[in-house]
Amino acid sequence: MKHIGKTGIKISTGEPGSNYLKPELIGLLVKTVPEASLVECNTAYGRYRQDTRNHRNVIRRHGFDRIATVDIMDEEGQMALPAPGGLKQNYVGSHFPNYKQFLILSHFKGHTMAGFGGAVKNVSIGMASASGKGHIHGSNFIDAMAEATKSVSDAVGGNMMYINVMNRLSLDCDCEEDPREPEIHDKGILASADPVALDQACVDLIYADAHGAKMKQQIERLHGLRTLEHEEEIGLGQRKYKLVKLD
Repeated sequence: MKHIGKTGIKISTGEPGSNYLKPELIGLLVKTVPEASLVECNTAYGRYRQDTRNHRNVIRRHGFDRIATVDIMDEEGQMALPAPGGLKQNYVGSHFPNYKQFLILSHFKGHTMAGFGGAVKNVSIGMASASGKGHIHGSNFIDAMAEATKSVSDAVGGNMMYINVMNRLSLDCDCEEDPREPEIHDKGILASADPVALDQACVDLIYADAHGAKMKQQIERLHGLRTLEHEEEIGLGQRKYKLVKLD
């Protein structure tokens, strides 16, 4: 990623007890990015991160404040970005304009509404304000996630890079305090400038894994592949990719 100004590194701070990406795993990477802050938004459900005060307690408890400054982007309100399709508007934190580019650092895992959670979910739901999350959930959820991600990418001129960490792959997302034990433990780390290709590659690795049957069933039962299809339809990226392995 070329440095063009302040960078927001989007993570999920995770509910206590969840499989969030640990600071000791991502800390060295975070510290190599100049002018960077970890960025998050408050949640729309009644758990530990629903308001800024409690969210900051979780951030301290999980140790994210020891590796970087953490900006809760909707701490002081929200703003609207134009979005394609039926979503029309995407509500993000009011601190969004402080950043010239974003590194989307995601824990790839299952999700009991979306089928799976990766780069696109980390941008769409993850970067939406608390009420913006409700707006996406209240729209055609599967399509709206793609449209929200496209709105964020368009707003920063496509200056985004995406990393998916495929470890402790539970069927449940990091918003769950007591997730089911992982079906798959470690598939590696994937990165791309194209979030669609990245999430598709991760899904393909799940489908090819001998222990991936339950997650595959969940993805298909919840129409998770439709998200990838719609992402391609609206020009967010391409599902076709070439997987290059690095030693």
